[in-house]
Amino acid sequence: MGHPASWAALLVLSAAWQLVLGGAAGGGRRSPHNIVLILTDDQDTEIGGMTPMKKTQVLIGQAGVSFPNAVSAMALWGLAWDMRTGDWEGERGTGRPSLEGNCSSPAWQKSQEPLAFPSYLQRQGYQTFYAGKYLNQYGHPTAGGVQHVPLGWTYWNGLVGNSRYYNYTLSANGREEQHGQSYQDDYLTDLITNRSLEFLQKWSHPPFLMVLAPPAAHSPWTAAPGYATAYSTTKAPRNGSFNVHGKDKHWLVRQARTPMANTSIEFLDKAYRERWQTLLSVDDLVERVVGRLKALDLLASTYVFYTSDNGYHAGQFSLPIDKRQLYEFDIRVPLLVRGPGIKANQTRLEPILNIDLGPTFLDIAGLNVSQTAMDGQSFLPLLVTPVQPSAWRADFLVQYTGEGHLTADPACPALGPGVSQCFPDCVCEDAFNNTYACVRALHPHSLQYCEFADRQAFVELYNLTADPHQLHNVARSVDPTLLEALNQRLIKLQACEGPSCRA
Repeated sequence: MGHPASWAALLVLSAAWQLVLGGAAGGGRRSPHNIVLILTDDQDTEIGGMTPMKKTQVLIGQAGVSFPNAVSAMALWGLAWDMRTGDWEGERGTGRPSLEGNCSSPAWQKSQEPLAFPSYLQRQGYQTFYAGKYLNQYGHPTAGGVQHVPLGWTYWNGLVGNSRYYNYTLSANGREEQHGQSYQDDYLTDLITNRSLEFLQKWSHPPFLMVLAPPAAHSPWTAAPGYATAYSTTKAPRNGSFNVHGKDKHWLVRQARTPMANTSIEFLDKAYRERWQTLLSVDDLVERVVGRLKALDLLASTYVFYTSDNGYHAGQFSLPIDKRQLYEFDIRVPLLVRGPGIKANQTRLEPILNIDLGPTFLDIAGLNVSQTAMDGQSFLPLLVTPVQPSAWRADFLVQYTGEGHLTADPACPALGPGVSQCFPDCVCEDAFNNTYACVRALHPHSLQYCEFADRQAFVELYNLTADPHQLHNVARSVDPTLLEALNQRLIKLQACEGPSCRA
């Protein structure tokens, strides 16, 4: 899986560096704090994805602030993050994605990686450490092989290719490491944990940035031996839109069979259990990293962020498993933060986007993010000081560009060309025209308005106050003037750049 991303604008060059290095957003220079980001893969919040994270919710959530309205601006990791890929510029991605970008390439390395926020922090004196998944094609010979270490990283442990738990290749500071099937030596989530603890114990000195990107809860869902039988009777939740036909939705959702075949339900329940099993090792990772920070007297001076790249679904609208749709289950992600100045047991309802993480990290480091070309906005003020909701965004852009095969999927030839990600019973999760852009508003009304780039110019509109599970597309029944207003707002959000996106 995985899909590329192409952001709308690059950070400006040397002049921008001078602006950024000019001081903190609040006006005065402050001592930079350490930053730890734990970034999971495919972890939802809407269908129980945080249930296995008992320790994480105590050690980060209860010790700090939770953001229940955290959102992935694009419902797929490569599109959503370029956080994981290194394009950590905090830009929204108004342009169409480029396959070359997300999958890694010399052009990407030349144009994007030097402008990513690890490079900013390294220039500011930060030690930087990375361990885990990076790009789906990272390490490929055409992209520089394992010898390529992205700019900005002092210590680099990058997974070659897409998610694996065993039998993978790692780039350790540009040196190839082959890993097999020994749990003690090779299980990737635990290896990330152990190397992060080693970094903290032996080599770290403040300030430092540490990014840990385990493969969970991405397929192939291989649990650690001690967790392989956990949740043995668990099933995907049967409420909300589970096994409901996606009437009045885009054709790709409408094509899902309802009720689902037993084979599809068995498949998604098994995947659901195995995803939770893999997350238990991530919960251990959090416990061990927070414990080591505390033992080294670093916890009080370190911001610890926990989040994911996108949400997930398991049977919603009769789609077995995936994460490429515009609905709440695919775009909402966990976001928990603890650190200096953050009071415990807080919940903030402001919508935070993945593009806000980069600016927030720069702000923590004392860099001036307000004068950069970043589309995202630092939410550090929400962490440490009371801010009225009116001072934050009320709506935001969600978008995705679909991908499909030029030829028919061999497993499902009757569906013809243009579809991809086909699961049991020939339910396909993506297509070339599963391409949409949405306005998601929370205040004063909870609405989502989406336009598809297809021959129909299909439109979906949901009133989430009355219809939280997005069962009823009301685009054909509302006053056309509302549709026109939402269309104009969508155009404005797609066209904004830098400061105009933060206004």
